[in-house]
Amino acid sequence: MNRSLAARTAAVAGAVGVVVLTGAGTASAETEVAEPATFTSAFTAMATPDMVVNADSVATPGEPGASGSFMYRINSDLEVICYDITLTGVTPPYMSPAKTATHIHQAAAGKAGPPRIALPNPEDDGSGNLVSSGCLQGPFTTGLAPQGPDTGEGFSLAEIEADPASFSTDTHTSAFAAGAVRGQLTQVPAGGIETGAGGTATDSTATGSAAPLAALGGSVVLAGAVAVAVRRRASQG
Repeated sequence: MNRSLAARTAAVAGAVGVVVLTGAGTASAETEVAEPATFTSAFTAMATPDMVVNADSVATPGEPGASGSFMYRINSDLEVICYDITLTGVTPPYMSPAKTATHIHQAAAGKAGPPRIALPNPEDDGSGNLVSSGCLQGPFTTGLAPQGPDTGEGFSLAEIEADPASFSTDTHTSAFAAGAVRGQLTQVPAGGIETGAGGTATDSTATGSAAPLAALGGSVVLAGAVAVAVRRRASQG
């Protein structure tokens, strides 16, 4: 937990090279990086409209009929998070006071909480679905600083590994400002074995696939299958 962020940043930059991402008029701290060889954990979320709450933690249903599959793989040693997101039935335009409208929030089920990571908004892949896939390396910023520092400042991916149930993921649109869909993070096997904070799993094609997730229920299998399909499309493009 007290690892040097400078050392982690240097390790990633030296290993894969980085390109600075920028938001609308605001420089981003996170960098886009190549997928690392290993992950310390993996998480999925099946996002639905009925999970959305507003800033006062009041249930505020999102877009009817919409859904989202979010798959996250983390290497907390390098502060790298890889994401595969597919939104179905979500209608842009996106809207958020943050620098993007797709986030990981520190928020337990039924509760509001600050965004800690702002992710690229999914875009139409030609099928009508909205998809986004890639990897980001911290330090992270969200572009929100309502009462002081940016809500991503000082955040570590190890916090997700320590208590994934305290984190949700969502996307916001102009018609559904509180959120079009939202889901809670659930830990799943990374590389076919159970992992968590401090554990390391070698990445493989089994990561996020249906085989190691089958024992966790149909919704998790669906999330993993969609994530793999998205990544395959990205690699073929």
